[in-house]
Amino acid sequence: MRRALWKGAISFGLINIPVELYTAEKHDELDFTLLDKRDLSPVGYKRYNKKSGREVPWENIIKGYQYEEGKFVLMSDEDLRQANVEATQSIDIQSFVEREQVPILYYEQPYFLAPAKGGDKAYALLRETLLASDKMAIAQIVIRTRQHLAALIPQGDMLQLITLRYPSELRAPDDLPVPSRKSKKSAVTKQEVEMARALVDHMSSDWEPEQFHDTYRDDVLTLIQKKIKSRQTHAVAEPDEAAAPASSGAKVVDLMALLKSSLEGRGKSASTAKDKAEEGGAKVHKMADRKPATKRATTSKGEARTATKSKATTRSKTAASKSSARSTTARSSARRAQA
Repeated sequence: MRRALWKGAISFGLINIPVELYTAEKHDELDFTLLDKRDLSPVGYKRYNKKSGREVPWENIIKGYQYEEGKFVLMSDEDLRQANVEATQSIDIQSFVEREQVPILYYEQPYFLAPAKGGDKAYALLRETLLASDKMAIAQIVIRTRQHLAALIPQGDMLQLITLRYPSELRAPDDLPVPSRKSKKSAVTKQEVEMARALVDHMSSDWEPEQFHDTYRDDVLTLIQKKIKSRQTHAVAEPDEAAAPASSGAKVVDLMALLKSSLEGRGKSASTAKDKAEEGGAKVHKMADRKPATKRATTSKGEARTATKSKATTRSKTAASKSSARSTTARSSARRAQA
């Protein structure tokens, strides 16, 4: 079961018919993806904050009416409904007119009207009345945030609602070079008209919309299939979701890139500090290695001096001992001689 676009009631006189509005359109266009021809990357649409450049999710978007430069009045969906509850919940029939009186140029978008619970009999009454009078109802309806002019037209068992354009929405064709019916230059003869009518009669038939379909779409799909079979295809790389695409409207800040750069910069700083620390440590070790060597050298020199002094002292003592021994020997010899 499809979802109703709008729920309310048709009102004319004292009659109130609860109805639901459903879209009658189904777009059958070929779905082409927009690509950047330089690298075949998909071109996307993004809602972004024009101040920060960050993407804004739907749940954070609210309507605002700018009453002065830079000043807004915020309006929620409930505010818009409360502005005129009756207008947003009713299809108010203003008049009934002959179908031929409304030029097709005014027709805009078709919808289906279905009766809501308890509205079957009143719905059928309006439908049968319009069929019997061969007229259509002109009404006004608020869809979303705009009030539309609309025509209610019976079609079989269904009541159709077609939104109409306001006269102010149509351009006058006064400036277009259309040949006048009174112009002698473009005047046609009676025989030409009769021959053209004969051709029209020959091509006339009952309206059977099922016999028509989009042949251009079929031809495009045939060409696409032909390109696929001949391998005229291209692989498209999906963009990284973490990376924020650049916007022409504002400078989009890529937070992931900034964080990555910050982390890389921090890593480089830590690495540099580590290298410096290691370099400093190496120097300290070198200095440490040099200092003990100096001490060892100094100690060795001291030990050499001490050894030299010891040897000199030993020599002195030996020489003294020898001298003393000689003196003792000499004294002994002298005593023997005297004796």
